[in-house]
Amino acid sequence: MATAAFPRRSPLLLLLGLVLAFLLAAPAAEAWTGEIRGHVFCDVCGDAAIGPEDHSLEGAEVAVLCITKSGEVINYQAFTNSKGMYTVAETMPESDRWESCLARPISSFHQHCTRRGDSHSGVKFTYNKPSGNTHTVKTFLYKPVNAPLYCS
Repeated sequence: MATAAFPRRSPLLLLLGLVLAFLLAAPAAEAWTGEIRGHVFCDVCGDAAIGPEDHSLEGAEVAVLCITKSGEVINYQAFTNSKGMYTVAETMPESDRWESCLARPISSFHQHCTRRGDSHSGVKFTYNKPSGNTHTVKTFLYKPVNAPLYCS
Protein backbone atom coordinates (compact mmCIF):
# COMPACT_ATOMS: atom_id res chain seq x y z
CA MET A 1 0.00 0.00 0.00
CA ALA A 2 1.47 3.29 -1.08
CA THR A 3 1.33 6.27 1.19
CA ALA A 4 1.25 9.83 -0.07
CA ALA A 5 4.43 11.68 0.74
CA PHE A 6 3.86 15.20 2.02
CA PRO A 7 6.70 17.65 1.67
CA ARG A 8 8.18 18.69 4.96
CA ARG A 9 7.44 22.39 5.60
CA SER A 10 10.14 24.54 7.04
CA PRO A 11 9.29 26.00 10.49
CA LEU A 12 10.52 29.37 9.19
CA LEU A 13 7.98 29.38 6.35
CA LEU A 14 5.23 28.48 8.79
CA LEU A 15 6.24 31.34 11.07
CA LEU A 16 6.34 33.80 8.17
CA GLY A 17 2.88 32.67 7.09
CA LEU A 18 1.50 33.25 10.59
CA VAL A 19 3.07 36.71 10.81
CA LEU A 20 1.66 37.65 7.39
CA ALA A 21 -1.81 36.44 8.39
CA PHE A 22 -1.63 38.47 11.61
CA LEU A 23 -0.57 41.64 9.77
CA LEU A 24 -3.35 41.29 7.21
CA ALA A 25 -5.94 40.76 9.94
CA ALA A 26 -4.77 43.70 12.10
CA PRO A 27 -6.77 46.91 11.65
CA ALA A 28 -4.70 49.61 9.94
CA ALA A 29 -4.54 53.13 11.38
CA GLU A 30 -6.53 55.63 9.35
CA ALA A 31 -4.03 57.83 7.48
CA TRP A 32 -4.48 61.61 7.35
CA THR A 33 -2.61 64.06 5.11
CA GLY A 34 -2.37 67.79 5.71
CA GLU A 35 -0.76 70.59 3.74
CA ILE A 36 0.11 74.19 4.59
CA ARG A 37 1.23 76.67 1.96
CA GLY A 38 1.84 80.37 1.59
CA HIS A 39 3.79 83.03 -0.28
CA VAL A 40 6.60 85.47 0.51
CA PHE A 41 6.90 88.70 -1.48
CA CYS A 42 9.18 91.72 -1.64
CA ASP A 43 7.03 94.80 -0.98
CA VAL A 44 9.28 97.14 -2.97
CA CYS A 45 7.51 100.38 -1.97
CA GLY A 46 6.83 99.24 1.60
CA ASP A 47 3.14 100.09 1.29
CA ALA A 48 1.92 96.75 2.73
CA ALA A 49 0.05 95.99 -0.50
CA ILE A 50 1.12 93.71 -3.32
CA GLY A 51 1.29 95.71 -6.53
CA PRO A 52 2.89 95.48 -9.99
CA GLU A 53 6.25 96.69 -8.66
CA ASP A 54 6.46 93.86 -6.09
CA HIS A 55 7.95 90.44 -6.72
CA SER A 56 8.10 86.99 -5.18
CA LEU A 57 11.09 86.06 -3.03
CA GLU A 58 12.88 82.84 -3.87
CA GLY A 59 14.78 81.13 -1.04
CA ALA A 60 13.00 82.87 1.84
CA GLU A 61 12.85 80.70 4.96
CA VAL A 62 9.57 80.03 6.79
CA ALA A 63 9.08 78.01 9.99
CA VAL A 64 5.84 76.16 10.66
CA LEU A 65 5.22 74.77 14.14
CA CYS A 66 2.23 72.46 14.66
CA ILE A 67 0.71 70.80 17.72
CA THR A 68 -0.97 67.45 17.09
CA LYS A 69 -4.10 66.05 18.73
CA SER A 70 -1.84 63.80 20.81
CA GLY A 71 0.10 66.87 22.10
CA GLU A 72 3.26 66.35 20.07
CA VAL A 73 4.97 69.52 18.81
CA ILE A 74 6.36 69.26 15.27
CA ASN A 75 8.60 71.94 13.75
CA TYR A 76 8.93 72.24 9.97
CA GLN A 77 11.34 74.38 7.94
CA ALA A 78 10.45 75.43 4.42
CA PHE A 79 12.03 77.56 1.70
CA THR A 80 10.20 79.39 -1.05
CA ASN A 81 10.48 78.36 -4.67
CA SER A 82 10.98 80.67 -7.67
CA LYS A 83 7.35 81.80 -7.36
CA GLY A 84 7.77 82.71 -3.69
CA MET A 85 5.66 79.77 -2.54
CA TYR A 86 6.46 77.41 0.34
CA THR A 87 4.70 74.15 1.20
CA VAL A 88 4.71 71.86 4.23
CA ALA A 89 2.93 68.50 3.98
CA GLU A 90 2.72 65.47 6.25
CA THR A 91 0.92 62.13 6.32
CA MET A 92 0.25 60.69 9.76
CA PRO A 93 -2.36 58.68 11.65
CA GLU A 94 -5.71 60.46 11.97
CA SER A 95 -5.36 60.33 15.78
CA ASP A 96 -2.12 62.38 15.56
CA ARG A 97 -3.23 64.99 12.99
CA TRP A 98 -2.40 68.67 13.33
CA GLU A 99 -4.67 70.59 15.68
CA SER A 100 -3.16 74.08 15.57
CA CYS A 101 -0.18 75.65 13.85
CA LEU A 102 1.96 78.78 13.75
CA ALA A 103 3.67 79.91 10.53
CA ARG A 104 6.31 82.63 10.71
CA PRO A 105 8.88 84.08 8.37
CA ILE A 106 12.49 83.52 9.43
CA SER A 107 14.67 85.23 6.83
CA SER A 108 14.98 86.51 3.30
CA PHE A 109 18.22 86.01 1.39
CA HIS A 110 17.36 88.54 -1.30
CA GLN A 111 20.11 91.19 -1.45
CA HIS A 112 17.75 94.18 -1.43
CA CYS A 113 14.65 92.91 0.36
CA THR A 114 15.65 91.77 3.86
CA ARG A 115 13.53 93.77 6.34
CA ARG A 116 10.24 92.40 7.60
CA GLY A 117 7.52 94.34 5.82
CA ASP A 118 4.57 93.62 8.08
CA SER A 119 4.07 93.83 11.81
CA HIS A 120 3.04 90.18 12.27
CA SER A 121 5.69 87.93 13.72
CA GLY A 122 3.63 84.93 12.69
CA VAL A 123 0.18 83.60 11.92
CA LYS A 124 -1.56 81.21 14.32
CA PHE A 125 -4.40 79.08 13.04
CA THR A 126 -6.48 76.05 13.88
CA TYR A 127 -6.03 73.25 11.39
CA ASN A 128 -9.44 71.64 10.93
CA LYS A 129 -9.23 70.63 7.28
CA PRO A 130 -10.17 67.09 6.22
CA SER A 131 -7.42 64.82 4.93
CA GLY A 132 -6.00 65.88 1.58
CA ASN A 133 -6.94 69.57 1.90
CA THR A 134 -4.68 72.62 2.09
CA HIS A 135 -4.60 75.54 4.51
CA THR A 136 -3.29 78.72 2.87
CA VAL A 137 -1.47 81.19 5.12
CA LYS A 138 -1.54 84.95 4.47
CA THR A 139 1.35 86.33 2.43
CA PHE A 140 4.47 87.38 4.34
CA LEU A 141 6.17 90.59 3.19
CA TYR A 142 9.74 91.83 3.23
CA LYS A 143 10.81 95.30 2.13
CA PRO A 144 14.04 97.01 1.09
CA VAL A 145 15.97 99.21 3.52
CA ASN A 146 15.39 102.14 1.15
CA ALA A 147 12.41 102.31 -1.18
CA PRO A 148 13.10 103.36 -4.78
CA LEU A 149 12.35 106.98 -5.76
CA TYR A 150 9.39 106.00 -7.94
CA CYS A 151 7.54 104.87 -4.79
CA SER A 152 7.30 108.43 -3.41
